[in-house]
Amino acid sequence: MLFHLLYRVLGEDIGFLRVFRYTSTRILAAAITALLLSFVIGPWFIERLKARQIGETIRTDGPEGHKKKAGTPTMGGSLILFCLAVSTLLWCDLSNQFVWLALSVTAAFGAIGFADDYMKVAKRNKAGLSGWLRLGLEFGIAGAAMLYLFYSDLMPLDDGQGHPIRLAVQLPFTDFYERGLTLPPWLYAIFGAFVVVGTANAVNFTDGLDGLAIGPSIMNAGTFLIFAYIAGVETTIINAAGKSVSIAEYLHVAHIEGTAELAVFCAALFGSGVGFLWYNTYPAQVFMGDVGSLALGGSIGMLAVLTKNELVLLIVGGLFVVEAMSVIIQTGSFKLTRKLTGTGKRVFRMAPIHHHYELKGWEEPKIIVRFWLVSLVLALVALGTLKLR
Repeated sequence: MLFHLLYRVLGEDIGFLRVFRYTSTRILAAAITALLLSFVIGPWFIERLKARQIGETIRTDGPEGHKKKAGTPTMGGSLILFCLAVSTLLWCDLSNQFVWLALSVTAAFGAIGFADDYMKVAKRNKAGLSGWLRLGLEFGIAGAAMLYLFYSDLMPLDDGQGHPIRLAVQLPFTDFYERGLTLPPWLYAIFGAFVVVGTANAVNFTDGLDGLAIGPSIMNAGTFLIFAYIAGVETTIINAAGKSVSIAEYLHVAHIEGTAELAVFCAALFGSGVGFLWYNTYPAQVFMGDVGSLALGGSIGMLAVLTKNELVLLIVGGLFVVEAMSVIIQTGSFKLTRKLTGTGKRVFRMAPIHHHYELKGWEEPKIIVRFWLVSLVLALVALGTLKLR
């Protein structure tokens, strides 16, 4: 809204306001706006949660040290969603459908998380929504997003030279146009939905320690900011052959007109995350709850699909992948060994894997910071795929 006011309305008469036409300017504005909003309304928001006694219910089979966290305000992810939505609506070009699709999926996954958190708080039931119901809703939203994305022709079918884009999957460290995989429409729709739902639940698994999930989410937002900007920016450069090409073509990634605006969305996500981390860092004043973790995961998964970095997400979001895989391995091992021997055996002391290290005696801050460092390295490796091809 501010973008339209400052540039398209007032920019004609007030020359310096034309600076807001540039995506780079609005990236900075979106991040700062979301961050300041978090700082301004965060204390009031936390006090309201306390007043309404919206506190965390600690699982009885969790680590002993977590019992002291009982009653800490939860559903703080609502603050992330509010700051993200306001900043996005203020600084994004609202005619851009990529932005609306990413924001809609984020809000919808947040709504599922909100319902789950409400069940836990109101009913004092740690289980929350039925697992199958939650997955059904998530796949319904992600599937609808995939159908809209491809049947609305929002994503280009190809680059105009016969190289597929819409149904292509980029292999990390390879040229998108020469070694990408092209899937049938029905298979890509399923694949894309799994990317979004899988990421949402992986972030949800990671959200078990103070600041553990929001730190890597911030790094993912920053990484996809760069990916989105490169994929969509219209700026051209001269390649080795002396030809004028887009930055995406120069780096051998998919050029998708309109995705540069997603960089503004990523900046708002980045700023919202940093603002929330101020209150969520150890010892946490507030927990994000499922409303935050599912929304963050849904947005990151959607960004991977919209920028054609579905498999690169396995690198930049590698920490989330490890957390999710630890749960799958633990559950699978226990069920299989119980079926074969009558006694279930576990691979880890507890899953997700951050609890395994807690039970090994690692202090919570040490786990959090080391996991952040792993996520930072993975983000750098993911950015390295832009040049190592």
